[in-house]
Amino acid sequence: MSEATAALEARELVMRYGRHRDPVLRDCTFRLPAGRICALVGPNGAGKSTLLALAAGTLRPAQGTLRVLGVNPAESRPRIGYGAQARPLDPQLTVAATLRLGAELNPGHWAQEAADSTAHGADLVPKSRIRALSGGQRTRVALALSLGKRAELRLLDEPMADLDPVARHQLMGALLAVAGEHGTSVVMSSHVLAELEDACDYLLLLGSGGQIRLAGESEDVLTVHARVTGNSPDFAPHTVVESGATGRGHTALVRPQGPDDAASWLVERPSMEELILAHLRNPGAPALFTRSALPTSSQEAAA
Repeated sequence: MSEATAALEARELVMRYGRHRDPVLRDCTFRLPAGRICALVGPNGAGKSTLLALAAGTLRPAQGTLRVLGVNPAESRPRIGYGAQARPLDPQLTVAATLRLGAELNPGHWAQEAADSTAHGADLVPKSRIRALSGGQRTRVALALSLGKRAELRLLDEPMADLDPVARHQLMGALLAVAGEHGTSVVMSSHVLAELEDACDYLLLLGSGGQIRLAGESEDVLTVHARVTGNSPDFAPHTVVESGATGRGHTALVRPQGPDDAASWLVERPSMEELILAHLRNPGAPALFTRSALPTSSQEAAA
């Protein structure tokens, strides 16, 4: 698929549960180009699972639009793989029967070898019933269903939860290998920020108000931030995301707006984890979108 067709494109998306409740997503607008491995991060309750469910077509928005692979979510459903956080597996089925069901529900779009290699690791017996599996083993089977489907877009909600570090590393490698081989777009939520930094090349940060606060290529988002340390708490003219006193003086995460005072400031590159945590702790920091994260009409206006 051409990057000209976005994997996801949302415009003023609003989602609420119940007519009189506050929206979970509020005026959510962004664009995710095709072919990216995207980290979807945010605090609990920010709407990450809701956004993934809307993209999968299992929920409908209250307002706004969401295009998935250039069409509405219902039309794109045969072309996506969705791994929900709830792991909706039939407890009465065996592992083998679960994978057979995946193949039967996705005729012509199923990669049995990828499903088998994912599910049958860590001494997982094909004849074991789902109800007898540990939480980590169920996670492995759920991920096998997602990787078994040949998809243009994978929507994965906490896909590595309940897995031990070795299994997380192994299955993350399998996910990235499949995505790289087929050019698949991936949107993956997780609370393990270091894991996302190593795996993802695109970032969507949802704030507690249900709006996108950071969006764009991971490298570009990092490049426009700096960690600055000096003797004074005054970091003008830079835009300060977060600042505080440290043992070395005063440190701030900033978006540089001019030359650095190299004589008195130590300027360093922040890690992605530092960047995300600073924005989560400071929801009032101004939002940032790289050009590719703007909806198509906004890109044309900015050109």
